[in-house]
Amino acid sequence: MSVYKIPLTQNVLEAAQERISWTLENLPRVCVSFSGGKDSGLMLHLTAKLARKLNKKFSVLFIDWEAQFSCTIRYVQKMRDNYRDVIEHFYWVALPLTTQNSLSQFQPEWQCWEPGTDWVRQPPPDAITQADYFPFYDPGMTFEQFVRDFADWFSEKRPAAVMVGIRADESYNRFIAIASQQKQRFADDKPWTTATPGGHAWYIYPIYDWKTADVWTWFAKSQLACNPLYNLMYQAGVPSRYMRICEPFGPEQRQGLWLYHVIEPERWAAMCARVSGVRSGGVYAGQNNPFYGHRKIIKPDHLSWEAYASLLLDSMPEQTAEHYRNKIAVYLQWYKKRGMETIPQTQPGDIGAKDIPSWRRICKVLLNNDYWCRALSFSPTKPKNYQRYSQRMQAKRKEWGILCND
Repeated sequence: MSVYKIPLTQNVLEAAQERISWTLENLPRVCVSFSGGKDSGLMLHLTAKLARKLNKKFSVLFIDWEAQFSCTIRYVQKMRDNYRDVIEHFYWVALPLTTQNSLSQFQPEWQCWEPGTDWVRQPPPDAITQADYFPFYDPGMTFEQFVRDFADWFSEKRPAAVMVGIRADESYNRFIAIASQQKQRFADDKPWTTATPGGHAWYIYPIYDWKTADVWTWFAKSQLACNPLYNLMYQAGVPSRYMRICEPFGPEQRQGLWLYHVIEPERWAAMCARVSGVRSGGVYAGQNNPFYGHRKIIKPDHLSWEAYASLLLDSMPEQTAEHYRNKIAVYLQWYKKRGMETIPQTQPGDIGAKDIPSWRRICKVLLNNDYWCRALSFSPTKPKNYQRYSQRMQAKRKEWGILCND
């Protein structure tokens, strides 16, 4: 079923205020997911203002990624202090969480606040650092799993809301995350809601239909606090669509690594010592640099895309290469079961956001250091299950005759 946008009679501000008010009035527990960025900052401002008006309270979840700009940390503290009267709980999480490191094939994942390492900075005294604070927490669990389990825990098995400041205009994947007809809504007239996997809480997307210009217009007119890092990014010539404030080593976020070198050289030195590939990422992960195959990829003229994928795999550390071979084998077998004996070398649109199968798309995943293979529609494997998964997949590859080692 195709999805498309339907214009509303309201402007985006009126619609967002109506959605937030409905959430505060109808769901007994509400949590705002806050990253310190412009979108979640705007959502937190709107929620706090309406909570004061409606005499309601809500909670805030902030994931501290350890490697973050000082001005982002100060901005988060300022927002917490400004709205202390309506914030019931402020969950400042500084626990070890695993995510992609798209800068290195030798350390394709990294863990913030990893025990036994020299951290980039120390967490604030009131941050949550105790592993037993959340009953669902599993040391080293992925960020994605943490936020899913947090929503279920926060609900206390009763109706609850986790408000998320993503916008459909940002990417195709975010548009689909909100517009997908397969996801359960709170009600048919609430397309900006989706059910969490636990079934008790609801994700609320109150600003899903805002554009970047709407966000900056609102901040300009309201004169309310925004993260000053955006001003520094603007002065450094970063286009607004590339401004990211979150964990710094992902495929999109790494493009702004060089700013740490410029703005906070001492923190930059600590990051280079802490995470593999940071120094090269600062040099080669810029907006228009094709080194990581982010937007444009090229290959040797004498090789097909399939042969180039084999060359890239053979050049990797063996453990990393085996991980990719397992994922690619599942990907090829999935399409084989659906009548595609071999995927094409290229297809129109195959390196865009939509998963259009081709060997060129696989090459982009490898060049992009997309370790979790999101561009091939995979989710991360739970760390505690990974060894068993890897052994099972090696046996499957032999059974299928795909990317076998012998």
